[in-house]
Amino acid sequence: MTVSKKFPQHFLWGGALAANQSEGAFQKDGKGLSPVDILPDGKHGRKDALAAPLKALKTTYDYYPSHESVDFYHHFKEDIALLAEMGFKTFRFSICWARIFPNGDESEPNEAGLSFYDQVIEECLSYNIEPLVTINHFDTPVALMVNYGGWKNRQLIDFYLNYCQVLFKRYTGKVKYWLTFNEINMILHIPLFGGALDISEESNPDQVLYQSAHHQLVASALATKLAHEIDPTFQIGCMLAGATYYPYSCNPKDIWAAIEANRTNYFFIDVQSKGYYPKFAERFFKERNIQLEIMPEDLETLATNTVDFISFSYYSSRLTSDDLSDKESTEGNVFASLKNPYLERTEWGWQIDPLGLRITMNDLYDRYEKPLFIVENGLGAKDILEADNTIDDTYRIDYTRNHLIEISEAIADGVDCLGYTSWGCIDLISASTGEMSKRYGFVYVDRDDNGNGDLKRYKKKSFTWYQQVIASNGEKL
Repeated sequence: MTVSKKFPQHFLWGGALAANQSEGAFQKDGKGLSPVDILPDGKHGRKDALAAPLKALKTTYDYYPSHESVDFYHHFKEDIALLAEMGFKTFRFSICWARIFPNGDESEPNEAGLSFYDQVIEECLSYNIEPLVTINHFDTPVALMVNYGGWKNRQLIDFYLNYCQVLFKRYTGKVKYWLTFNEINMILHIPLFGGALDISEESNPDQVLYQSAHHQLVASALATKLAHEIDPTFQIGCMLAGATYYPYSCNPKDIWAAIEANRTNYFFIDVQSKGYYPKFAERFFKERNIQLEIMPEDLETLATNTVDFISFSYYSSRLTSDDLSDKESTEGNVFASLKNPYLERTEWGWQIDPLGLRITMNDLYDRYEKPLFIVENGLGAKDILEADNTIDDTYRIDYTRNHLIEISEAIADGVDCLGYTSWGCIDLISASTGEMSKRYGFVYVDRDDNGNGDLKRYKKKSFTWYQQVIASNGEKL
């Protein structure tokens, strides 16, 4: 298929991985514990462990998916060569904070951890692949949760900035694009991943979550300031777990429910992009007995250090109503949604809505008027490795093609879009469930939900298709 709408000449085509879902080597070369390292798989209590992580830390489980994962730590040269073969212009990956500062609060970094990322970045650059680095992708060191209470403690701002300074200085001239926090709004929904928080015994969880979020917003702004001081060519982005909420019906109450849901979703990006808390936050905080402790200098910091671009993940639109009691829901990227009768669903219940991506892009661009970067999008599915080592994932090709068509339409609408990095370009471990069977990649990794397999990599049918998409700059879909 050839599209009539053109992608920009320097559009950054690529894919994305996260350290906590791909690296493995969880104690290699002095690494400290990351949140994912204390979690079992979904069959052995992962949901309960996420809800009460301090208890999970004291529990021994039979299987920890992250401890070996897909072993990107030892396969990165092979993996990046495969990305280069597809023609990647950019590769989004994250740096594990606990590899650089095992406890999070050290004054000097762990050189062995930095050496690993030196090699990853040099390998990317050797293929002319632009690194897109997430500084904190659900990866605040566990020691900061144990010793300081996680991001509810303002001291974490200084620890984070120390970590950022090391990265910015070391990779000046090598890394241009940075994301401060992955899906920063997820702190409200997965507190362990989002903020190294255990709120299981908090009397007012909302107070803790939003105070922690404030600390992250200040940290992000200060990191943006630091980055621009160290290298004015750095481009710093925020990152949202994105998707527009639709109203269930034309009932005005449903319309208002969708407006409120979208406001909660965009709240963080309002601060990071506009530089101030939105007016609706005043009533929201008051009604939930949230009283933020804001230092006098915080508002000035937020106002003068907004991000250069807005990145986001998109897997599906969401549907909500004023009355949820009699309506059927379905799964999503952590966010549950009402079932939309107009949409098909994946094996995991995630609704498939390519047009929703165009809608979300227009919503974000109209609201912020800053360049967008789609840094996660993909289809989780059970892929079959055939006897001849082929994988026919035509369904993934169809999913990605339909979303890319809508991206091209959004660009034609006038949206400034920097690039697209598909999620899990090489199969990885699911963050929410710890599964391996929910695969996203263009490259298959021989590993199952129980940790069996030799980790060998195989190209899927989508590998060649995406290679063609990139080579044609999106003209041949």
